[in-house]
Amino acid sequence: MGRLIINVAITVNGAFQAPAPEPQGWLVTDPDSMQAGLEMWQAADAMVLGRRTFEGLSAAWPQLANVPGFEAYAARMNGMPKYVASRSLTGPLEWNATLLDGDLATSVSRLKDEHDGNLIVPGAGELARNLIAHDLVDEFWFNLSPYLWATGPRIFDDIGPVRLQLVNTTTFPSGVVRLSYRPSPADTPSTN
Repeated sequence: MGRLIINVAITVNGAFQAPAPEPQGWLVTDPDSMQAGLEMWQAADAMVLGRRTFEGLSAAWPQLANVPGFEAYAARMNGMPKYVASRSLTGPLEWNATLLDGDLATSVSRLKDEHDGNLIVPGAGELARNLIAHDLVDEFWFNLSPYLWATGPRIFDDIGPVRLQLVNTTTFPSGVVRLSYRPSPADTPSTN
């Protein structure tokens, strides 16, 4: 059975939207964190995307195929299967993507049954919130950039409470920290 993983880059104070690299934005990268990210995508079976994320990524990644330093990333992002949840798009979709049909919970549960590996959900928008609400998320991976950022929405402001259990941490030379959590069993007491 596949694992559904929400993967999102955020700041220390939870900003997640428009993660532009420094110096224009807050996204901090280094060779080690970039390599870890590439390995995560190479090990994944597929992406699960909402409409907005699909439209943004499908416009950007094909353009990066020949940009030095992004070739391997672009090859993986452009080639891997994608499943898109949308109430407004109609198929067929381009960019190796398939439109999920029917009820979101049923469609994603079926995907998890059909795949053995990781199904990565990039971002923290409406799709991620709905997946959390339907108790379909197996893990959360946060790539925490060492910034306090004043603008933009904060991650999962309208979700909760969801008790999480720490699975792993990785600290990179740039100060980026990858935090991996999974939802705690319901009987785990909170430490508030």
